[in-house]
Order: sequence, then structure tokens, then C-alpha cells
Amino acid sequence: MTNSSKDKTIRTTETLIEQGLCDPTQKEKLNQIAEQFSIAITPEISTTIHHPGIAKQFIPAVEEAHIAPNELTDPIGDEPHQKIKGVIHRYTDRCLLLPVSVCPVYCRFCFRREKIGSKQPALSPEELQNAYAYIQNHPEIWEVILTGGDPLILKPKSLDEILKNLTAIPHVDVIRIHTRVPVVDPSRINASLLKVLKIKKPVYIVLHANHPEEFTEAAKKACASLIDHGIPMLSQTVLLKDINDNVDTLSQLMRCFVRNRIKPYYLHHPDLAKGTQHFRIPIRKGQALMKALKKKTSGLCHPQYVLDIPGGYGKIPLQHCYIQEKNADLYSIEDLDGQLHRYEE
Repeated sequence: MTNSSKDKTIRTTETLIEQGLCDPTQKEKLNQIAEQFSIAITPEISTTIHHPGIAKQFIPAVEEAHIAPNELTDPIGDEPHQKIKGVIHRYTDRCLLLPVSVCPVYCRFCFRREKIGSKQPALSPEELQNAYAYIQNHPEIWEVILTGGDPLILKPKSLDEILKNLTAIPHVDVIRIHTRVPVVDPSRINASLLKVLKIKKPVYIVLHANHPEEFTEAAKKACASLIDHGIPMLSQTVLLKDINDNVDTLSQLMRCFVRNRIKPYYLHHPDLAKGTQHFRIPIRKGQALMKALKKKTSGLCHPQYVLDIPGGYGKIPLQHCYIQEKNADLYSIEDLDGQLHRYEE
């Protein structure tokens, strides 16, 4: 791990209380929550932490102590598809590689919150070699997705070793990296890291951001450095109650991605992680928001709204369906104003 903002990162409820970010009367309950689910708020996020759209993402809340009956330790079903430690192979042509289980920040709604945190170890050199061997022995794997934890928290030397090993596998054509680093700890996007990411095979960076306020000037510069270095970027966002669950905030966020040359990719319906009920909205509201977004913004700004089916059955699109088949050659088509039109083949 690099030392980018390690020493100044907020990691305790005591510090949050000292800075007026948590209610001191809730200290005991918040300490219990923090013992189970790590806290980390980087200096960059601290600059915007008083905005409600940022604060709720990273500051622990007493609501996390309430576990709803339908919430799960493994909400998207990683465990049934974990072939060996660090490798999750759910879809035929791609797999996840989780080299590290820590992040520069900890999102309070994280679907892997039971398995990541400050006390979790990274993969050992032997475990990494086993992971490479698994990928090498499965020629159907076309893409490897580095996730975790946040892979860009690794020292450039460590990440370089991983990328070299993956690049050496002939059937791996694409490497994707899921990260929050460019917006939460942008100083890590430096010359050393950019050099490591410039490899012979395509590398895609998928940036996780949920609110336009996350795009500080430093964050914008970090994203520009990656893209100017020839690394394409996509986005992923979680649809979160009282954070981005309105069309104005969502459209601002998607336009912010596009303005910074990042293509909106996924809008995730919140997973059933333990203690996260206060972040979830009904799917029907998410569908209505996507309809409103489609009417309000350019097609460049439209992510795919998806649900990861609990139990490990994969992602499915949740978009509203605009077409209904009446018979073999006749359809009813709904326009963006909700009006129906006959379409005959």
C-alpha cells in the first residue's frame, strides 16, 4: 500500500466526533458498528464531507445496526463462484481477481462490507500465483477484472507485477480495474502508476462515483491524466436513497462523467448487504428515474440500470420496457411521454 493519504485519513468515530461529523451521544453504538465495518475518509473526501450527498456515503450511521430479514452476508453470491482464493469466476468469458481487501475509503453501503476492511489481508505471493494458474488453465477467460478492495491502493510495483503476469497469459485480451481512487485519493494517480498502467493489452478503468460533488478539481485532473495517457474510463454508480435518487442529481452526475470523458456504464440497484436498508429505494422508483433521465439527457449520459440477483445468478437490466407484443407482427410502442403507438411489421 502507498502512503498517499494514509496518515491523514479519518479512521475512528472519535475523530469524526471531534470534527463535528457524528453525534457524541451515539458514540457507543457507532463504535460497535465501526468494529464490524471499517471507517476510512481520505483528506480529499474530507473537503466535501459536509455535503449531505457525500457525508451519508462515508460517515457511519446508527441505522447500520439494523439488519433487515432479507439482508445477506454475501448479497450477490460471490462465494459459490469463488474457484480459489481471490478468483471469482461467475461469467464464462471473464473473472474477478481480488488481490487486495482494503480501500482508501469505505462506503457504508458496500456489498462486500463483510469481507473488506483495515483488518483484511491482501493475497499472498503464493495465492497470487495460484490465481494466475487458474486463469492460465481456463482459456475461456477473455477478460480479468481487478477489484477487491481497491486495486489502485496497491503500490505501483505490486500492481505492475500483477499486470505483467496477466499480460503474459495469451487468452487474456482485456484487463479491467474497478476503483474509487481517482475521486477519493487522486494523488495516487501519479507518473509511477501511469507508467505501470501503460501495457500492451487494453486496460479499462471503471470509476465508482455516486454524486457530482465527488468531482473535485484534483479528481478531474486525476481522471484527465488517465485518459490522456490512453486509458479509457467507464463509470459505475449505486442508486442511493437521499444521495442521488432524483433526476436532477443523477443527470448532473452523468453529465459530469461525460464532461470528463468517462462513459456512463452501470447504475446499480443497491445490494442486500447487511445494515444497508436505509440506502435502498424501490425498483419501480429506479425505473421511473431512468425514464426521466432518458427524456432529460443525451444518450451519452445513459447508464444501464442493473440488479445483481441475490444468490450469484448475475446482473440483469431493470430498464422500463417500451415495447409490448400484441401478436406476431403487431407491437405497442411507448414514447418518452408515455403515449402508446401502434407499430406493425
